[in-house]
Amino acid sequence: MTTAVESDLRRQELARFLRSRRERITPEQVGLPLHGRRRTPGLRREEVAQLAGVGVTWYTWLEQGRDINASEQVLQAIARTLRLDPHEHTHLFRLAGAPEPEGEKDCQVITPAMELMLKKLEPYPVAVRNARCDLLAYNRGYTWLMGEVDQIPFEDRNTLVQCLLNPEWRKRMLDWDTNIPRVIASFRAAMAEHVAEPAWKNLVKRLKAESPLFAELWPHHDVNSEPIRTKRYLHPDVGLLRFNFTYLYYGRRSEITMSTYTPADEETAAKLPLMFD
Repeated sequence: MTTAVESDLRRQELARFLRSRRERITPEQVGLPLHGRRRTPGLRREEVAQLAGVGVTWYTWLEQGRDINASEQVLQAIARTLRLDPHEHTHLFRLAGAPEPEGEKDCQVITPAMELMLKKLEPYPVAVRNARCDLLAYNRGYTWLMGEVDQIPFEDRNTLVQCLLNPEWRKRMLDWDTNIPRVIASFRAAMAEHVAEPAWKNLVKRLKAESPLFAELWPHHDVNSEPIRTKRYLHPDVGLLRFNFTYLYYGRRSEITMSTYTPADEETAAKLPLMFD
């Protein structure tokens, strides 16, 4: 049973999520004219409400985390207005405490079978990502390797964002200087099929603004589809770790991958936690 505290926390997270999605959409993207200087990044609340066909006061309450109920039709309208991708769309419904539409349930990425694999492969770290590098799922072995991933805000659970902007991740990844240009080149190659999608364009815009290295390398147009097979990590408790990577694809044409980290030597295997509480 969901407690009052849990419901309040979920509403506050929903409010933050809606604000972050609203602020990344420009008036030009939704066909709104520009009138003078705007103090608000992205769209205004009243503009979202107008485009979604809902009341301004009601939408404002939603962004303030008030205890109000949103119907599936209203959430769908907001998702379309904010141009949410399928991953964000599902997240919106979960935060709003609304049952996911049947169409969404049918195309859920993380199936019960995949969840079982994530658990059974522990203590080996395992993570599931999409082509945009969003972290869709991970197990406790991955959290042990990379730190408390659950504490990262949902909109920042993207491995490219973390590799470039999170100093803790950079400290743990010993070959960061060598591998990050290849990661960026791989991201550019994947973006070829998503060049017009707002979620991808906004991620590039953010990284160019917040990561000097990304801003330097992105204009080079380097592409690389060859995955990195071996990586080294420096764990704060056990020291050097070496892992071989195996990439399992969700389907023949799927962009969803399950990455498994298997020890590259006996020393690494001996350092993995034997069990989790």
